[in-house]
Amino acid sequence: LHMGKTMKEDLTVVVKYIKQLYPPEFNVFSTYAELYHNYFASQAKKNAESHLEDKDIYLLLSWVHNIYPKDMRKDHVLAEELEKVKLGSLLPSSLSEELEKKYLDSEEATIKNSLSKCLDKEIQRWKEDKEPEKLNGHFQSELLAIFVIQSIYSGQKRAKDISAAVGEELSHRLWQELPAFLKSYKDAFEDFKEKSKKHRYYKPILIANINNCWNFRDYAEKNMAEKDDNKASILSTLGDIENSGFDVLLQQLFAQLKPIYKKFTENKWDSSNETMNEIIKTTSKHISDFRTLKDPFYHTIIEKIHTRLVKEYIVRLLKRKVSLKTPAQQQNLAQHISKNAADLEAFCTSNGSQATWLNSALPKLAEIIRLQDLGAIKIEVATLATTYPDIRKRHLEAFLHIKSNLSRSELKSILGYLADSTASTPPGAPLFSNINVS
Repeated sequence: LHMGKTMKEDLTVVVKYIKQLYPPEFNVFSTYAELYHNYFASQAKKNAESHLEDKDIYLLLSWVHNIYPKDMRKDHVLAEELEKVKLGSLLPSSLSEELEKKYLDSEEATIKNSLSKCLDKEIQRWKEDKEPEKLNGHFQSELLAIFVIQSIYSGQKRAKDISAAVGEELSHRLWQELPAFLKSYKDAFEDFKEKSKKHRYYKPILIANINNCWNFRDYAEKNMAEKDDNKASILSTLGDIENSGFDVLLQQLFAQLKPIYKKFTENKWDSSNETMNEIIKTTSKHISDFRTLKDPFYHTIIEKIHTRLVKEYIVRLLKRKVSLKTPAQQQNLAQHISKNAADLEAFCTSNGSQATWLNSALPKLAEIIRLQDLGAIKIEVATLATTYPDIRKRHLEAFLHIKSNLSRSELKSILGYLADSTASTPPGAPLFSNINVS
C-alpha cells in the first residue's frame, strides 16, 4: 500500500511539474514510470516467492489483477501517459498462475469445510426436542440454505474482485461442490427419516426440510446455466429429498384410504356417495397439516393426493367385481361414478389442486358405461385414449367387464380400436401406466 501510494503520488508530480522541465525526447515520465514499476514488480515477485498466508495471497493477487492495473494505471491524471509506456504486469504470468491456483485450492477447501460444519450443526438441530420455526405459516429450517448460498456467493464475489477469470474458475469449482454437498444433505435427511420416526416433531422437521429445498432450487434455477450438468444433478437431488419427504407424509393417509376404497366394490357401488364422503373426510384431516409446506410444495402434494384418489377409484373399477347386464343398471352406475367424480374434483380443486388433467378421467369412464351404441362407445374410448395415452388394452378389457351385455365381437372391435389409436402415442402424464390389472 505504501509503495502504491508513493508511486501514484510521485508520478502525479512528474506529470504535473517535472515533465515540462525536460525536452520531450528525454521521455522523463517513461523513465520514472519504468523505474518505479520495476522496483514494485521486484518486491511483488519477492513476496510471491515467499511463504504467504491465504489473506496475503488474496491481497497480492488483488494488486496484480485489480488495484495496480485499474486503480493506479487508469488514474485520470496518469492514464494517458502510462498508456504510452506499456509497463506490463506486476508478476510474471507463471508466478501469477501459481498464486491463483493456491488461492483457488485454499478458498475451495475453506468453503467446503464450512459447509460441512454447517450441515453437522443442522443435523444436531433436528435431534433437539424443538419444533422448527415458522415463517408466514410455513415450517422452515432456512439457516442451512442461507449459509450455504451466502458462502458460495461471497466466495464467488471475492474471487471475481480479483479478476473475472479467477471468479469464473472458483464459480465452476463451487458449482461442482454444491451437488456433492446436497448429496450429503440428502443422506443425512434419509438417515433422520429412517431413524427418528418417534421424534416428537418428526413431521414438522420433514416439512421444514422439504421447504428448505426451495431456496436451493431457486438459487440453482436463477444462477446456473440451463445446460450445466451440475444444475441437473442439483435439481435431481433436491427432487429426491422432496419426493422422499412427500412419501412419508402421505404414507398414513394412503394406508387409511385403502380399506375405504374397498367398500366401493364390496357394496357394488350402491353406497358410493357415503364411501366418497368418507374418503374426502379422511383426506381433509391430513391436508390441514400440509398447509405448513411452502406453496409450490403444497400444490405438489395436493396433486399427488388428487392423482392417488382418482387412480384408486379406477383400480376399483378394474377389479372385475361388478358385471351389469341391463342398460338401466349401467346407467345407474354411470350416475354414481359421475357424482363421485364431481365431488372428488370439487374437493381437490377447493384445496388448491391444479391437476386439471385428472378431471376428465372418471366422467369419460362413466360415459363409456352409460353408452349403448357401439359407434358412440368407440368414439368415447378414442377420446379417453387421446387424453390418457398410457391406457392399454388390458385396462380397457378389465373395465368393460362391467358391460356384460357386450358380445365377444363387439368387445374385440372396441379393444382393436384402442390399440390402433394408441399405437404411436407417447405417454403423457402417467395415470393408467401405474395401474396393474390382476
